[in-house]
Amino acid sequence: MITIILALSIPIMAINTCLQPAHAATDSSQTDMYTFVRNTLAKHHVRGSVEIIEDGVPQEISYGYAWYGKKIGNGDPQVIYPSASLQKVITGAMIVQLINEKSDTDQEFSQYTKISRWYPTLKNAGNITVGNLLTHTSGIIATGTEIDRGYNYSEANAINWVVNNVNRSASGKVGSYHYNNTNYILLTGIIRQLTGKSYDANLQSRVIDKLDLENTCLYQDIPKAQTDPISYYSNGSKNYQNSSYVKKSLASQIPGAGNLFTTPEEYYKIQVGLTDGTILDKSDFNYLTHLNSKVTNYSGGLYLKNDDNLKLAYGSLNGTHFGTWVQLTSDNQNGIVMFLNQTDDNENDEKDVGYEILQHIKADTFTSR
Repeated sequence: MITIILALSIPIMAINTCLQPAHAATDSSQTDMYTFVRNTLAKHHVRGSVEIIEDGVPQEISYGYAWYGKKIGNGDPQVIYPSASLQKVITGAMIVQLINEKSDTDQEFSQYTKISRWYPTLKNAGNITVGNLLTHTSGIIATGTEIDRGYNYSEANAINWVVNNVNRSASGKVGSYHYNNTNYILLTGIIRQLTGKSYDANLQSRVIDKLDLENTCLYQDIPKAQTDPISYYSNGSKNYQNSSYVKKSLASQIPGAGNLFTTPEEYYKIQVGLTDGTILDKSDFNYLTHLNSKVTNYSGGLYLKNDDNLKLAYGSLNGTHFGTWVQLTSDNQNGIVMFLNQTDDNENDEKDVGYEILQHIKADTFTSR
């Protein structure tokens, strides 16, 4: 890992390049990409860190400050970013691991198993399957998971809160698509019940340890030597306005659905691990992303597009200005993992930034949305 931090009086820019001997990019191509990405982020008045994958070679390029007040730059080794909803595919992958592990045991289950097995008091649980949760087709439309309630929840208490919230809220039709954090928080509870361990412990053993990740953890586990970034708003006139950050209380409300912090580099490693046998193999990944309950191109935490040749997910967190977007070719050879900490709070504008970069990586391969 080669890391270059440019100490300049203008906003800090960093470039981290992981060189793989068999696919080593030339210095000139890396410099070209660095310049293009930096100029693109600046032109759109965004700040953040982007993992660029071009022909299998990852290169992390960062621009601006992660914490303007302390002059900590994006790309600084101490900074780890909220993944927001990009975490959901990891939760989904753990469910598939458990489907495999519990086969031929008294805990055997599948995408078709009704969640009343784990949530006997949950409204409509006898009609909702594991697959419905994974594809957001449970009919659950209860809101409020990202409204900061100012209380630091344990995993168990956060799950109990969403169960009670569902029970006192109106419901939609099972089989209809309604994107909702609640689905993945309930999946977190299933993981806990099946293993007798916390989601945190499962994440450590099933993902972090398997991939030897050093900069990935849940919010409450961020080491003192590291920091999460501050988010900022810009409408194009001034930078680093309206600062906000992910509060511990908010993160604690959404276990398994948005409380993971990582770097673009390590999130890309997770994506690779979803098909190379480290977390899941290709057959498992196909199961996760082609569940029978899906009614859109969303399944298991990702959208598949372009005849399954592209995988995507977007995330944000209420009350902050963070925007996260991953778009990769299904073979993980080209694409981006983009973590922005300054935006104009507009998802489409953020994707416009990413798409401009994607077009530079490999023209006419990716989708704008």
